[in-house]
Amino acid sequence: MKLAVIGAGAWGTALAVTLSAKYSVSLWSRSARHVSDLRRDDENKRYLPGIRFGGAVEVVDQIETAMQSAGLVLFAVPTAGLREVLRSARDHMAGAGGIWVCKGFEPGSGKLPHEVAAEEFSPATLRGVLSGPSFAVDVARGLPTAVTLAASEEEFAITMARRLHTGRFRVYSSTDLIGVEVGGAVKNVIAIAAGICDGLQLGDSARAALVTRGLAEITRLGVRLGGRMETFMGLSGLGDLTLTCAGDLSRNRRVGLALATGKRLTEILSELGHVAEGVHTANEVLRLANELGVEMPITQVVVSVLAGSVSPAEAVEALLHRDPKPESGAQV
Repeated sequence: MKLAVIGAGAWGTALAVTLSAKYSVSLWSRSARHVSDLRRDDENKRYLPGIRFGGAVEVVDQIETAMQSAGLVLFAVPTAGLREVLRSARDHMAGAGGIWVCKGFEPGSGKLPHEVAAEEFSPATLRGVLSGPSFAVDVARGLPTAVTLAASEEEFAITMARRLHTGRFRVYSSTDLIGVEVGGAVKNVIAIAAGICDGLQLGDSARAALVTRGLAEITRLGVRLGGRMETFMGLSGLGDLTLTCAGDLSRNRRVGLALATGKRLTEILSELGHVAEGVHTANEVLRLANELGVEMPITQVVVSVLAGSVSPAEAVEALLHRDPKPESGAQV
């Protein structure tokens, strides 16, 4: 089976390199200059330096070339750009399945990736999401990683999970598309809060409490949207949240750390050089939560800090002065 990876950022590059050990892989970038650099350097020095392609990955700048004869297409682009890329790709699918690896809600519409895909692809196109606790560089280096592949069609989820599964890149199947997507999206918002917590040196106990209450927020929203509670206790829920809130490579946590020092958001994002999905997702999550009547206090203060309406220290005080509630009743 040939694979096409659409998007040559860190995650797309990592998937292309890892899966090239099993399959013929084409990696697409929209930038002809970026493609030229990738071919010349035999690595992605901008997004994933030090990871060699070894001649096993075909790098192209024409999406139809990348997708030619592909049995599976992996869309590794930010959520904000997913719809545009799906539109460019849909006429070239030719029966291939499509899987996206982005995490977030579409800006403006507040739609999850599977809803965007349903609008842009025909009903006959099998599709799903790959998500879970995974840093791109760990995957590319062959370090043990476990993720979830979810699709509404169970046979597609099981089949593709088996095909993408390797000894070090373990892929589990699920039919809870909504739960997996919500877990992957909202954990980025909580990770910004965790970064603020660490940046203000509030201690390990405070971070543990924040992560636990953050998981409660994710679960409340996810269940209300139709996700299954057990999903949020798994890889794409608790697993991804734990990694993103504690890992030094977490972009969203790094945003929170920098906010805690008083840096402006524009400066932080410029220095980061990568997309931090939580920054774009936070507003959509809060808007959706308000529409559904779902209480998400951590998300609310993150939105306020990102907007500059409160300082990180003021946001912490707002959370600490909330009235206590029974834990069992506050969980879902």
